[in-house]
Amino acid sequence: MTARHLRLAGGLVLVLLAAACNGPILANPGASLRAEPVVTAGPSQAADPVPIQFPLDDGAHDRLTEWWYYTGHLRDVTTGAKYGFEYVIFRAERGGFPVTWASHLAITDQGQGLFHYAQRSVVGPGVDQQPGPGNGFSLVLGPDPTDPATAGRPAWAMAGVDGSDHLSAQLSPAEAGTAGSPGGLGLELSLKSAKPPVLEGGRGWIDFGPAGGSYYYSRTDLLVSGSIVVGGHALQVDGTAWFDHQWGDFIAVGGGGWDWFAVNLADGTDLTLSLVRAADGTDSLVYGTLVDAQGRATHLDRSAFRVAATAHWTSPATGVTYPAGWTVSIPGQSLEITLRPTVAGQELDTRTTTGVIYWEGSQVVTAVHAGQPISGQGYVELTGYVPGS
Repeated sequence: MTARHLRLAGGLVLVLLAAACNGPILANPGASLRAEPVVTAGPSQAADPVPIQFPLDDGAHDRLTEWWYYTGHLRDVTTGAKYGFEYVIFRAERGGFPVTWASHLAITDQGQGLFHYAQRSVVGPGVDQQPGPGNGFSLVLGPDPTDPATAGRPAWAMAGVDGSDHLSAQLSPAEAGTAGSPGGLGLELSLKSAKPPVLEGGRGWIDFGPAGGSYYYSRTDLLVSGSIVVGGHALQVDGTAWFDHQWGDFIAVGGGGWDWFAVNLADGTDLTLSLVRAADGTDSLVYGTLVDAQGRATHLDRSAFRVAATAHWTSPATGVTYPAGWTVSIPGQSLEITLRPTVAGQELDTRTTTGVIYWEGSQVVTAVHAGQPISGQGYVELTGYVPGS
């Protein structure tokens, strides 16, 4: 995931280039909402904000930080088994350093209670194979030209324009050995947006004050078909997904991390919330967007909703305790939502690519909307819970 995502997002992922290419390509150290001193940081002299244009702004931008971020819910068309997925590509420009990229892939096997993930990074501009302004994005992370050890590895790719997207990822044998999915992990998905894009913050611009700002739009209701590979088994799937695209001249926002929520209800209501914390743990930036079944968006300021944690989970790998259940109340919409993780352990250790450990996972969702009980699906991202990450 917004202060989301590293994406890390949804929200505000704070992405910093490591000083040495053999370290994490992207890093997300703690930082306050104060602007960090950067000597040769800014590639852009643009006067922000300007209106987002489609499909022009689907593509990459000459900005410090950018990401394309998907989360979604898939169903095996043969057995009905359910899976969650996360797939993201980050882009960073930092002064005289080469353009750098990182990607995370995760699949949650809800029926088996298992979580699998992998990551990779590439240095250099060659990842961006965009066919030209206005033609969307085409990003391909294959072998890293700076690292001979990655020669021959299968490409991870994202392409899209105007809400028609395609995602592809296949792990090399070495990557599969670290993904917790013996036999392989991957996906091949086609996506089509069922609603118009949503401009977050009301106009597609989130103001971070002295730390800069971010352009941000979402496609909240993408219809998905294709296949996934889990444990070496190829499965035909269909389902839905959520897409966030953010870019801007920002590096560090939210020294205490953030909680990001994306919810799709069965009545066609979509909801995203971002709760960004300052270094002392207090809320520094809180906002959201509610989208109705017809695709009409309503901006939500911090007074419009309440979020309360109802349970917690402690990671056996890191010893870190995360929230693991929530209630969301939006009185003005007569809406109350309950979320619970489908699998407790959906923690990603991505210190080798983005310098952080975070939790991001699929949710069981129930709600009461205008007095009527309703089901739903959701994704939640949690950052800042691991000290120093």
